[in-house]
Amino acid sequence: MKKLFLLMLLTGAMVVGACSQAAGESSEDRSVVKIGYMPITHAVPLFMQERAIEGKEKNYEVELVRFSSWPDLMDALNTGRIDGASTLITVAMKANELGIDLRGIVLGHREGNVLMGANDLGDISELKGETFAIPHKISTHNVLLYLMHKEAGVDYEDVNTVEMSPAEMPAALSEGRIKGYVVAEPFGAQSVVMGTGKVLYQSDELWENSLDCALVLHGDFIDENRALAQDFIDGYITAANQAEKKDEHVHTVSSEYMQVDETVMEQSMEWISYDDLTIDEKAYDELRVYMQEMGLSDNPPTYQEFVDTTLRKEGGEGAE
Repeated sequence: MKKLFLLMLLTGAMVVGACSQAAGESSEDRSVVKIGYMPITHAVPLFMQERAIEGKEKNYEVELVRFSSWPDLMDALNTGRIDGASTLITVAMKANELGIDLRGIVLGHREGNVLMGANDLGDISELKGETFAIPHKISTHNVLLYLMHKEAGVDYEDVNTVEMSPAEMPAALSEGRIKGYVVAEPFGAQSVVMGTGKVLYQSDELWENSLDCALVLHGDFIDENRALAQDFIDGYITAANQAEKKDEHVHTVSSEYMQVDETVMEQSMEWISYDDLTIDEKAYDELRVYMQEMGLSDNPPTYQEFVDTTLRKEGGEGAE
């Protein structure tokens, strides 16, 4: 009962249910891989992959399913309504801990998480008693906030931490409703470009090689569709290599999934990387320690229990 209660808190679902296979057939008898995402720069490899296979002679299609919140996305993922997702690796680890067979394959990005503060914020100690926004309690963003306070010698508990929709954060900061936030891109860049906030820390300044979003697949989907899963991951890695070019084509495709000002997009792309998306075991073990230290997880899955390395190939199909 305790595990079920925790899972409902994690996903916002009223029932968990058994994982079901979501892979289907398209009208052209090609397999369809349904993948959830949030409209953030951390999902750009998926955007590039879906666009790359449109109209191509492939044995599969990618159907991207957009969500506006992490709880809604995880509810769909945990209950098997989608085959996988680009999601916070921490919430996927938590679901795995609670018995959902989710497997991390590769990362969605490297770096690209910034801690933003109000322009009038001086020392980090001034955050005492103030409100700081995070996208999800069980997130690397929350860990980064914890590490920032640890670095400054300030008690994390002295700050009023609130969960907030990423898209709301820049406005909340400019209106003075919060004193700072940490979130995925492009929402940090928005405050910088608008001049309504300043960068307190980049993620690598607090934790080098930190893990945030990952591409996660259902264990059932992998086991029952091994060849399809392999083709999908090969295509994803190729798309990530293309995303790393950050050229006009990447910006054009990305803007169709995220309505972002070009200047904001350019700033975001400066902070983020899509090369070598391997889930590093050392960084993963560090994340496990932080999750336990912060009381976010009692027994997060080990690297071997959560990370599936069998589908990971260097370069991907057609990589240059």
